[in-house]
Formats: sequence, C-alpha cells, structure tokens
Amino acid sequence: MRILVVEDQKDLNEIIVRKLTNEHYKVDSCFNGDEALAFLSCAEYDGVILDIMLPGTTGIGVLKNMRGLGDKTPVLLLTALGTVEDRVAGLDAGADDYLVKPFDFDELMARVRAMIRRGGERASSIITCGDLILDSSSRRVERDGIEISLTAKEFDILEYLMQNEGRVLSRDKLSNHIWNYDYDGGSNVIDVYVYHLRRKIDDGFDQKKIITVKGAGYMVK
Repeated sequence: MRILVVEDQKDLNEIIVRKLTNEHYKVDSCFNGDEALAFLSCAEYDGVILDIMLPGTTGIGVLKNMRGLGDKTPVLLLTALGTVEDRVAGLDAGADDYLVKPFDFDELMARVRAMIRRGGERASSIITCGDLILDSSSRRVERDGIEISLTAKEFDILEYLMQNEGRVLSRDKLSNHIWNYDYDGGSNVIDVYVYHLRRKIDDGFDQKKIITVKGAGYMVK
C-alpha cells in the first residue's frame, strides 16, 4: 500500500512518515500543494493524508483538483481548523475523513487503516482485459484460462498497466510507481522486465496484449 503525506510542518511530516513506514506502508511526502499535485500526476496512491493549510495550492484546492480529474483516491484531511463549518467544507470537497490537530498518532493510524479498507472495498480486486485476468488479492494471473507464473515485480508492472488499459505509461511513470524513483534514461531495467513479461503473457497468442509505443512507453490493450 502506498500513501502520500502532504504536510508543511517538517517535524510533523517526518513523524507521520515514520509511523506509516513502521506499519509497512510505502510513503511519499511533500510540503506544499503544488508538490502534491506533481506527485499525484505521476504516481498512483492507495490513500492521501492532506493538510488543509498549505503553502501554494491549499489542501482543499488539491482535493478539488483530484476529484475534478476523477481521482477517487481516499483522502484524510489534517487541519487545525476544527469548526463544524470547516469539517463540512472539507467533506463536501470530497474528503473521506477529517482529523483535527493536535491528534493522537494511534488514532491517525487507525483512521488510515479504515480509509484504506473502505477504498479497497470500493475497488474490485479483479482486473480483466479480454482473456487476460489479474487478481490483485491473490496475485494470480491467467490468460485464456491458463495460469501464468510471474515474479513480484512483473506482477506489479502488469497490474499497473492493466489498471491503465488503453493508456500509454512512460518508463519514468512505471519506474516511479514500481520502485519509487525517477527513471534513468540510460537504464534499460523497465525494458528488460517488460521483455520477460511479454514472453510470458503474449507468446503463443495471435493477439498481443503488451504494446510498445515507440518513444513513449508501454500500454496494455
């Protein structure tokens, strides 16, 4: 599970990141709304912890941008603004939960777990693309009824491609999502993984599922 933490108070940001990491979440963090929008544009998250009072684009602005783009990622708002009107405004903007500062970190972790659980219940674990079926829960893949054995990273790459069926994903976007770092243009690690993945998924089939878009990246269709 991958979480984005957006909090401008450096000490608090670091504590939240440490708590989440100790709970075995993958965590990205940033300190203002504009950075948050940049992170959200190049990676997929299972949840966002978002402060309202941020430099640049406010937390509400980030949230409205997400929902306006159809991004349904669960969002937990953190804020010192605790009036009923403030909470209503945050929830009306599309937040899934709201926690007022100062807060207990055990409560924060419990709310994060609940937020992730609700988000998971809304999304089916089964992804299909014609005769190609992927089950995120059991981490099983089959094509035309035949189970295919994949390594952990091959599965993660295929899952991300299938979640974005019909969309071209750049090498940079793939590496950022899978390994949480920017793609080195001189590295062929993505191409090597996709090569082996394609052999397992497409060999023996007339219709190829994994498509190379020259100069742009890869897609599943």
